[in-house]
Amino acid sequence: MNFFQHQQSAKKRTTLLVLLLSLAVISLIALTVAAVAALLFFSDNSGLIQQPFDRSSLLAFLLDVAQSQLGYSIAAGVVATVLVASVYKWMQLNGGGSAVAVALGGYVLSHETASPAEKRLLNVVEEIAIASGNPVPLVYRINDQSINAFAAGLTRRDAVIGITRGCIELLNREELQGIIAHEFSHIHNGDMRLNMRLVAILHGILVIGLIGKLLLYSSPHRTYSSRKGKNGNSFALLGLAFIAIGYSGTFFGNLIKAAVSRQREFLADASAVQFTRNPNGIGNALRKIGGATTGSTISNGNAAQFSHMFFVEGVSHAFSPLATHPPLHQRIKRVLPGWNGSYIKNEPQQSKPSKAGSLGTNQSGNFNSSEQHSSGAGAHSVASGKLESLSQFVAVAALSLEPITPKHAAHASAAINEIPVNLRDAAHQTFSARALIYCLILDKANDVRELQLEQLRTIAHPATYKVVTALHKYVYQLPRRSAITLIEMSIPALKLMSAPQLQVFNRCLLTLIHADKKISLFEWCLHRIVTNNLNPVTLSKGLSLLELKDEISLIFSLVVYAGKSQSPGGAFQKGINSLEVSKVKFTLSSEGFTFSKLDSALAAIANLKELEKPRLLKALAITIGSDNMVTTEEVELYRAIADSLNCPVPPLINASDVDTGP
Repeated sequence: MNFFQHQQSAKKRTTLLVLLLSLAVISLIALTVAAVAALLFFSDNSGLIQQPFDRSSLLAFLLDVAQSQLGYSIAAGVVATVLVASVYKWMQLNGGGSAVAVALGGYVLSHETASPAEKRLLNVVEEIAIASGNPVPLVYRINDQSINAFAAGLTRRDAVIGITRGCIELLNREELQGIIAHEFSHIHNGDMRLNMRLVAILHGILVIGLIGKLLLYSSPHRTYSSRKGKNGNSFALLGLAFIAIGYSGTFFGNLIKAAVSRQREFLADASAVQFTRNPNGIGNALRKIGGATTGSTISNGNAAQFSHMFFVEGVSHAFSPLATHPPLHQRIKRVLPGWNGSYIKNEPQQSKPSKAGSLGTNQSGNFNSSEQHSSGAGAHSVASGKLESLSQFVAVAALSLEPITPKHAAHASAAINEIPVNLRDAAHQTFSARALIYCLILDKANDVRELQLEQLRTIAHPATYKVVTALHKYVYQLPRRSAITLIEMSIPALKLMSAPQLQVFNRCLLTLIHADKKISLFEWCLHRIVTNNLNPVTLSKGLSLLELKDEISLIFSLVVYAGKSQSPGGAFQKGINSLEVSKVKFTLSSEGFTFSKLDSALAAIANLKELEKPRLLKALAITIGSDNMVTTEEVELYRAIADSLNCPVPPLINASDVDTGP
């Protein structure tokens, strides 16, 4: 499956989740009605009963209560309780993956203060993100000696990676690559949002047990008079009944987690092996977990509600069929078929300081654990120049929508390695990351650049302005193809800005772009990529291509305009024909071009159905490659459009460099 098919599959799993939730709520209603009916049946206090019920037997009494107004009120109360509690929890989690990481006691890792082992981890995360075309996520360290990790977030833009101290200290680079690739599979495949929904929904189911505890604890002060004592005992019994129902909710919750989660872990393991081409990475990580005295159990009190998010089982279960993850030995056997059943007794890794990690490949095609970047001919074959044929570029573009490969990872390592160390370091710090983005916008013309710097000096923080003046000459010397990589590397640091800092950053960005009273295509692409990641919007998908003919016309015309095709009408028509959408006209000219119209068009197209998006991106690739020439500007534009559609696009590399074999 590609990214879009996984998104569709995630929606189907959501349907399963809703079905299981409905069954759980029905069961809770039945149990609650039964508990209340039993309490009334054995109580001599008739004041609570508004109508006569058949007391000939408990079953008859129960059936009468279930069909009465009282029974309907109980059902409505249970449903309302579950919904209110779920919505409340969802609002708590609305901050994205960071809310989960903080709840588990995590803190953000920074390159500035990170230890050598932590920098090694950050390098691995950064490279896999760039190789997969996903935003580089924030990384949170969980201060727990167990070996575990998780990916959390509502979208890939607010995703975070959480990883325990045990993972950082006990695993080598190869094993970290396996685990991080596994977690990126969850990001890439749309599992995270489903996981967050699970947390909110299960909180609603479990809240009835919490109500029971409140009733139980509130009853003792009512037990002194004979009449009030009976009422107090009734409250206590009702509280105990609700606690018992709460345990039933826990059972249903674990059952739902197990039903939704288990197969996804096998899929993520397989994806990690496919990406790294090294089953020993994730396989040995699993073996180390089996051999570690600390295991994988998370000690934080909130671990249970997030248990289905972890790399391996994070909480213990007395009844194994309710576990959220497959047994460890089954997962190891799947990735290491020749496994002899032994586990690895591990010691903390002695890591050396590194500049930037590597996902390079060795002669066998597997990932190595070297801290040096791969390099050599073809490492930077970002489409720029003449292609052998149109089909070559289309093949490259189509591959960019498929699962990531080791070739993408090697390309990402080489792209990062091309950037000087001082700029890589600057990209990892909040003040200097802002400065890098400003430097990328500074104009080549001296008069315009001086105006930009003067405006920036009056708006930006003095420390940021100072870094801009210091780094500009290095950014100016960068190859154009490195700009997108530098932007991607800066995103995590930019996400750490406070709200006032973000406001100033946005103002500075727009001021620099508008300084010369015009907007270049590169400036627009940069602005789209940065703001899409820092100011994500909620999409309401469901539109079809047939509903967006005007918007498609505008975007495809822009692509033709950017490519300076000698046959613009022909290039446009080739892409549109592949979409099989009629009556879409090429209307754009350089005089009538406005980015505000394009922004509106992309905002509409972002709401396309998931399986419509790959058709659009492939058709754009056909338009770009129609003249057998692909420029860096076209690659930047393609990336900005895909990012606006919230679609991961791995680096475009030569088709001959991509392994299309099994």
